[in-house]
Amino acid sequence: MKYETLIRILDQIRNEAPSQQSSRYRPPHTDIEKINQARARAFIHLYMKVMFGISDFSIRERTITDASGDGGIDGYHIDTDAKTIYFIQSKFRINENNFESKEIELEELLMMDISRIMEGETIDDAGQEYNGKIKQLQREISSLPDVGRFSYRIAILANLKNITPSRLMKLTGGYAAEVFNFEKTYEQLVFPVITGTYYTALDIVIPIDLSNKNAGSKISYNVSTKYGECEITALFVPTIEVARLMDKYRNSILKYNPRSYLEFEGHTVNESIRDTILQSDTNEFSLFNNGITMLSDETNINEKIGQKNKAQLWIKNPQIINGGQTSFTLSRILSENPEKAEDIFRNKEVLLKVITVFDNESHTSKLELIDEISNATNKQTPVINADRFANEQFHIKVQQLVFERYGLLYERKRGEFSTGINDGYVDPKKIIERNLFWRIYYAANGKIDKGSERRLFKKNQFSDIDLNMLENFDRANTGLELFSVVRGKTGAQQPRDQNIYAKIFLYVELFFDLNCKSSAEYNLASLEQRWSEFGQRQIEKFGPRRKAYIDNRTGEAKIRTLDGKFEYIPSFRVDLSKFIDEIKRATHAPSVIIDTP
Repeated sequence: MKYETLIRILDQIRNEAPSQQSSRYRPPHTDIEKINQARARAFIHLYMKVMFGISDFSIRERTITDASGDGGIDGYHIDTDAKTIYFIQSKFRINENNFESKEIELEELLMMDISRIMEGETIDDAGQEYNGKIKQLQREISSLPDVGRFSYRIAILANLKNITPSRLMKLTGGYAAEVFNFEKTYEQLVFPVITGTYYTALDIVIPIDLSNKNAGSKISYNVSTKYGECEITALFVPTIEVARLMDKYRNSILKYNPRSYLEFEGHTVNESIRDTILQSDTNEFSLFNNGITMLSDETNINEKIGQKNKAQLWIKNPQIINGGQTSFTLSRILSENPEKAEDIFRNKEVLLKVITVFDNESHTSKLELIDEISNATNKQTPVINADRFANEQFHIKVQQLVFERYGLLYERKRGEFSTGINDGYVDPKKIIERNLFWRIYYAANGKIDKGSERRLFKKNQFSDIDLNMLENFDRANTGLELFSVVRGKTGAQQPRDQNIYAKIFLYVELFFDLNCKSSAEYNLASLEQRWSEFGQRQIEKFGPRRKAYIDNRTGEAKIRTLDGKFEYIPSFRVDLSKFIDEIKRATHAPSVIIDTP
């Protein structure tokens, strides 16, 4: 499933290519070889997008050198802030098995002519001239005024096992190298891009317009709290700058926010934000919107930047803890209207409150402060208690485990995959709502009553879950496979009746086997047959299910029998356990223990 997600992302990146690149990135769907070549090139795009935050396709394409005469270098990036020049060597595999097992040949690493290219040579050892983009790389490096301060690193996008860092450095000509094997690709490239957390803001600069500000650019106020000393800075900033900020950093700037973008749940609020921006040429937005609250480790404003009526706001390690819906909606407007953005956002500003925490050595105190601010300031789309648990390490680890082991997306924060869905990177069917996940987890492991409980996630009572008991999660994954099939046939979303969760347990007991390759859809008929047998036995033993009702014609209270239905009496779980044991004895399988209250 993870490889399928990777391919989906690469295909969306191919679709981002401008028309002049369409023949290279969007060949006919019947030309499989060219499609695979396009995906291999898009793989380099993915690395650049995630690692360097380059969202513009054309900017990334400009530094992809993969072609004849590339000197073994498939792409490069010059990071002037970190004073580092990156050289990329990529080996994309066209099927899941090869992608996760086949290694790059060491000879391919030896073919990288980095030293020769850095020395200004224009041809390789065999006399072949380097291509135009390699010469472009040489020109860009030679024009760096402080190139002597730069270091060089190699990124290898391929599997490479059983090789020490020292030997790898020798193979790459003495340059430090980082290997992105299939596991690291899924963990550090694929998962961040579908959650919108792929590029972290270390510091940001926001331009400020002083022309309409009568008392300077800001109001600052020092505050002593039980969590330490803070400074509050309040000022109005251009909405287009907030849109650009969120468009670049996405959910990575909402790490401490209990929610990500609420695509549907916050629909009314988000539409109101959108309408105020799009349907007005004046600045009513600054009156109607409550503003944005941002946490910072250090904040500075410089009003003397050599430009009249201009200033700059500098923020270190910014995190939006309130106003995420506003920020994300602004970014959506920007991405949907790139050509008209300047006109749409002109002269429209939003209140920004920056809280600079000076004594932030205690991470716990910082989180407590964030929680209290969220309680006090989130009124437009309220933060429910379940949202507050979303950032706990337990749920972060569950999310990692479920993705790495099964390629599924455990939605611990509401809306955290909306960016991936909007960009076309995520198949919505692979997203597992947090309450549904735990209902199926418990049901698959014999705790059927848990499956029908309300608000499992909100209760946050998961002390009985051992993250090292992988078989329990494997059982849950088997249950999820069945639920996906049943939901596809019935359209059910999140039923809480015992029927479905008892069926899940029965299915897992009958078909759970790590070596079993048959699908849930294939096994469904057999499950329904067994379930029918169990139901008939219950009816014969206790009678059919009955339902009281009022006769509309006579007004009398009556009882009717529900054919094929049986009562969920107190002995139900024990009866189901005995039924499963009988089947297993007949097939010489181990007995089962079902949890009973």
